Amino acid sequence: MTEKHQKRVAILLEALPYIKEFTGSTVVIKYGGSAMTSEQLKQDFATDIALLKYVGMNPVIVHGGGPDISSYMERLSMDIRFVQGLRVTDTATMELAKMVLLGKVNKEVVSLINQHGVPAVGLGGEDGKLILAEKRLVRDDDGREVDIGQVGRIVDINTEVLRNLGEGFIPVVASVGTGEDGASYNINADEVAAALAVALAAEKVIFLTDVEGLFGDMEQADSLISVCSLDCVEEMLAGGKISRGMIPKLKAIEDAISGGVNSAHIIDGRMPHAVLLEIFTRKGIGTKIE
Repeated sequence: MTEKHQKRVAILLEALPYIKEFTGSTVVIKYGGSAMTSEQLKQDFATDIALLKYVGMNPVIVHGGGPDISSYMERLSMDIRFVQGLRVTDTATMELAKMVLLGKVNKEVVSLINQHGVPAVGLGGEDGKLILAEKRLVRDDDGREVDIGQVGRIVDINTEVLRNLGEGFIPVVASVGTGEDGASYNINADEVAAALAVALAAEKVIFLTDVEGLFGDMEQADSLISVCSLDCVEEMLAGGKISRGMIPKLKAIEDAISGGVNSAHIIDGRMPHAVLLEIFTRKGIGTKIE
């Protein structure tokens, strides 16, 4: 056997124990960042998800689409405003967000996965009341409570909708919720991923980002933390050492781990086949929180 062939066999053997361990388990994957904008990374992501399904895992995909929403708002000369990192969402913005998330992004992800012979189904929070939500109020920098429109917090997840799809399908969920009165709500996709992971008793929840993971010191490139406890995450949040964009992910991770999910992972979606590398290799590529 040549050295080239030996390396290929070694890769398969390294993956074997993880395939055995996770067969039949549910993994929720928050799809975002550059992995949603690069054509090659989109294809890589779809391939990874198909492979997870073929080896017996049950992947559930959650996505947002903030950059796409902003791009369309700019084209239509709509006012783009954020409060505490949350998009101010009036009726017109909500309507556009639904068109982008459900009509464009969701269908694209479903189509890419379907091309690999694995059936995917696109869903929003309104489908079977999958994501029940209510209006979310936030406080600005001065501590004043602000109504930012149709931005929601999750009240309940109706897992029966997903279970009725059958195990053969991969759910692709857009981060839009619905209220008891039928109103639509824009919801942070990290929160949706965490809530779904808890509701489905997932083995793990994975967040694709544009960073390598968590760092002990953001100024030191060699300080990547491979494994981190929930206590470590809480210390980072309390210490104010986390970038503003990472805060929602860490809070979502707190919710997921506290809710019974075995592990959460922050990985660099800019790396080809990042999902497979994190799940099926000994070292992984990002930060695992457990």
